[in-house]
Amino acid sequence: MVAEESNFLQLFISYLQNERQYSKATIRSYQTDLLEAKMFWQENGGFTGWEKVVPRDVEIFLQNLAQRQLARTTQARKMSSLRSFYHFLSKRKMIKVDPTQTIVLRAKERKLPQFFYPPEIEQVITSLSSKDPLAMRNLAMFALFYTTGMRVSEVSGLKFKAIDFDLKIILVHGKGNKDRYVAFDDQTKVVLVDYLESARKQLLANVKDTDHVFLNSRGRSLTSRGIEYIMQKVFNNAGINGKVHPHELRHSFATAMLNNGADLRSVQELLGHVNLSTTQIYTHVTMSHLQANYKRFFSRNDKKDEAK
Repeated sequence: MVAEESNFLQLFISYLQNERQYSKATIRSYQTDLLEAKMFWQENGGFTGWEKVVPRDVEIFLQNLAQRQLARTTQARKMSSLRSFYHFLSKRKMIKVDPTQTIVLRAKERKLPQFFYPPEIEQVITSLSSKDPLAMRNLAMFALFYTTGMRVSEVSGLKFKAIDFDLKIILVHGKGNKDRYVAFDDQTKVVLVDYLESARKQLLANVKDTDHVFLNSRGRSLTSRGIEYIMQKVFNNAGINGKVHPHELRHSFATAMLNNGADLRSVQELLGHVNLSTTQIYTHVTMSHLQANYKRFFSRNDKKDEAK
């Protein structure tokens, strides 16, 4: 065997870091999922090594996840972690049999993305008309979310050098270390410049500047969790009830693009989706737009007279 069993997980983590170049958060997620499975097997009959795990062990682990009523997406992620780990071991001939190969996790109907309608976005924008530094920051931040479709981690990690104000584009270092360009409009440029030239300087005060665009009230870069908290508060105060999340602004961007006639490939590029199928889920809200075009360009009834 190429490596000792005790080194299997360490080698896999090294592979994710150096070859796949995954983020620390993604690697931590893989490690947590695998250690959880190992602990479960240790507590339920003993764990004698990764190479000794059989398909039945994996099935029992999945049954336990279901019994705990974990979200289907969480179950799928944990299964994906196990599958990736064993695929790695199998490909490098560290194990003879991949115990996940025959396991099928029954798919659940995919939920349609939640999004905000333009009047709701306008409602939030209007509520942030104050010249208070935090209000100016929030206005610039949520405008950027809505007009670019950026992920919350991408907005949180955004730095000055990535923004070209002349071309109105941003170089985004996205998920899986994949770079892409996104564009923003004139209105977003105005509120972003206002924030940077006035409000940000007030927030920064005497704190060392790390060049992150969006800062908290103490002058430090905003975390993804901080942005989520701010959004919940701002949207609720603006009259948008219920739980909200920055990802819904990304959904809103994609929906607006498709409703206004953008093609799927363009939206896929702007969102940074690897597969077109991920982007296609947004087409559910474009049905009325498509039906209108269908009737306009393919209506047999309108051409009855021409055929006579």
